[in-house]
Amino acid sequence: MSWLSYLRTNRLPHIWCAGCGNGTVLSAMARAAVDLELNKDKTSVVSGIGCSSRTPGYMDFCTLHTTHGRALPFATGIKLANPELDVLVVSGDGDAMAIGGNHFIHSCRRNIDMTLIIMNNSIYGMTSGQYSPLTPIGAFATTSTYGNIDRTFDICKLAEASGATYVARSTTYHVALLKKYIENGINNKGFSVIEAVTQCPTYFGRRNKIGNAPQMMNFYKDNAVMWKPGMEEDPGKIYIGEFVNKTQPEYCESYDALIEKAGGKK
Repeated sequence: MSWLSYLRTNRLPHIWCAGCGNGTVLSAMARAAVDLELNKDKTSVVSGIGCSSRTPGYMDFCTLHTTHGRALPFATGIKLANPELDVLVVSGDGDAMAIGGNHFIHSCRRNIDMTLIIMNNSIYGMTSGQYSPLTPIGAFATTSTYGNIDRTFDICKLAEASGATYVARSTTYHVALLKKYIENGINNKGFSVIEAVTQCPTYFGRRNKIGNAPQMMNFYKDNAVMWKPGMEEDPGKIYIGEFVNKTQPEYCESYDALIEKAGGKK
């Protein structure tokens, strides 16, 4: 089966800017769906608001485009009501880590069986380039014209500390690795977080004089390092790899056991 069969081709071409990395993540998701033979009627893709959140509109699944930062609560409701579904959530660094940050932490803590893919382009792209919780210190945005002074979150470390049972990071240059991590996340029986470091040449690249999309991807190529436990980290590098892969009780199963214990019916 072609990966295009998992896309709503009547909605293409997409509306993302030329050189945006979101299309690369979309294709990685579709290719992962092919390898996993995901059932279109048994898969739900949910998003919030932002450039990355346009993704479900292009995917031929049961999809839901929700409110800013609230994709995870909507997805949690879907999964609790239909535990047999594969539920994927697509979010951006602002959507997931700013207004949606509390939902992110508690979704990790609960370990509900869903896969969250965060497209991290280090900026708010859809609303003209404001800085986000992932904008590096010193970087420029429309709301940090003299350079950002806020420290950034480390998405993967926050996910690990909050209890996610599968955590990985790749870049849009390392697309084969990204596809593999998405597959692993979907196969994990618990809450999975995959960070996709994604270029935004229109706002982040241009304003910070990094260059166009190929130049940004070459930066990923030259500065990405495969993480190993115990290694000393250089803040100038991008660490990719699997950071967490473990088994813990899954929320839906624990919830069903609780209902049975209380004398209710599944």
